[in-house]
Amino acid sequence: MTTSMKKTLTIGYDAAVEQLPEALKSEGFGILTQIDVRDTLQAKLGVDFRRYKIFGACNPPLAHRALSAELDVGVMLPCNVVIYEEGDHAVVLAVDPSQTVAAHAEALRPIADEVQARLGRVLERLG
Repeated sequence: MTTSMKKTLTIGYDAAVEQLPEALKSEGFGILTQIDVRDTLQAKLGVDFRRYKIFGACNPPLAHRALSAELDVGVMLPCNVVIYEEGDHAVVLAVDPSQTVAAHAEALRPIADEVQARLGRVLERLG
């Protein structure tokens, strides 16, 4: 079982990072956090790593619905979207909420299905 949706893009890393905010916005998400894994690993461990960013995306109405249905779902918020460099193109992954806590919480299933559909459309909008 995989807990993410994945797409290999035809565009490079920089273009993917540039396109992501608008793609998320089109589905009601904003970016709350960005973690530059490459920079963090260099600063903390002195190691080189490929370009790799983790974006914490949030759709406030859906987050509110999820938290109202099940407080423990907060451990899965915000929804992570990852972009990493693979040669001359980028790979993007988004959490698949229907394969996480929602798989075991009936009240969350319809919300997870909606988030999954929205994040799937975000991936489709990217190069």
